[in-house]
Amino acid sequence: MDTQQAIVINGNEFSFKPGETILTVARRNDIDIPTLCYLKGASPTGSCRICVVEVQGADKLMPACATPAFANMVIQTESIRVVEARKLIIKLMLSSGNHNCAISGHGEESWTDFQMHVQKDDDSSELCPAWGDCRLQDLAYRYQVTGDPSLETKIAYPMETANPFIIRDFSRCIQCGRCVQACNEVQVNNAIKFGYSGLKTKIIAGDDKPLKDSDCVFCGECVQACPVGALVEKDGRYRVRPWETTKVRTTCNYCGVGCQLYLHVKDNKVVRVTGVEDAAPNYGSLCVKGRFGYDFINSSQRLTHPLIRENGEFRDATWEEALDYVAGKLQGIIDEHGSNSIGFLTSARVTNEENYIAQKFVRAALKTNNIDHCARL
Repeated sequence: MDTQQAIVINGNEFSFKPGETILTVARRNDIDIPTLCYLKGASPTGSCRICVVEVQGADKLMPACATPAFANMVIQTESIRVVEARKLIIKLMLSSGNHNCAISGHGEESWTDFQMHVQKDDDSSELCPAWGDCRLQDLAYRYQVTGDPSLETKIAYPMETANPFIIRDFSRCIQCGRCVQACNEVQVNNAIKFGYSGLKTKIIAGDDKPLKDSDCVFCGECVQACPVGALVEKDGRYRVRPWETTKVRTTCNYCGVGCQLYLHVKDNKVVRVTGVEDAAPNYGSLCVKGRFGYDFINSSQRLTHPLIRENGEFRDATWEEALDYVAGKLQGIIDEHGSNSIGFLTSARVTNEENYIAQKFVRAALKTNNIDHCARL
């Protein structure tokens, strides 16, 4: 191996390419360096410091996500210094806000008081809505860290619920910045940013207004990027836990892009949708319809059989009767007014193949080009 393009991680030598970071080299070689703030595809910030590693010759620990690899670098990813630093960071995070994931370390009496406080803020006696799907909780268990009541920091900002899609819980925000990067660098919506400073720092929309009054388009990229319970889907909050669902990969049918997504299914009902990361064409990103527009799947208002209107009222009909009825009406209109008197609207909720069949029928059978797409159908 060319020693001019090699580094040593935990005693093993690995090659690297110019511009690669320690984290990139480590992950490519299946070496686990934990992260919280790092977001693939965005500029590394090193702000959470969870990914710090010990570099031989360096006075301080270095963030693996933001430190470029250079020749003959010798790195330890789990040294005593590294583990102690990570444990302290995790302890401080757990001690700030409502991280009631059953690992707080409070005594029985103080834990009860703490949980009652959280229940008041959450309007729920349940544990954190991200319990079982939280990177901070994972790290707390991995390094056996609990919160410290003496380090407790009160969060001054109330929960924001004033929109139909996303709950913003500032008491669980660890200010990693992943949501900001997801919004500004991945989706390029520029709807949120860091605001204020010091203990008053928070993620704000615009000049600190509710999301519903901001430039947010509710794509939900920030929710998927959030590693804790600070951003969660409103409809699924406390209704479902990750181990209760089955993930089914499919293709979004709202438009022709073909975004890959996971349907999270519980009791044969879709309860959540997430984007498939590292898969083209969307690489985890979704629009507001793809991520949140799934209620219609199990809606009781969906039609299950054809209906024909008679005397102002709908009645049930067979497919043969309905098709014959429609064909007769269309033919009568064409005979009297011509093909261009007919227009068709297709739907964003059907597949590309179905839309293709619709336009083929309109152009070939009815002899008109009057067909368009309506996203609201």
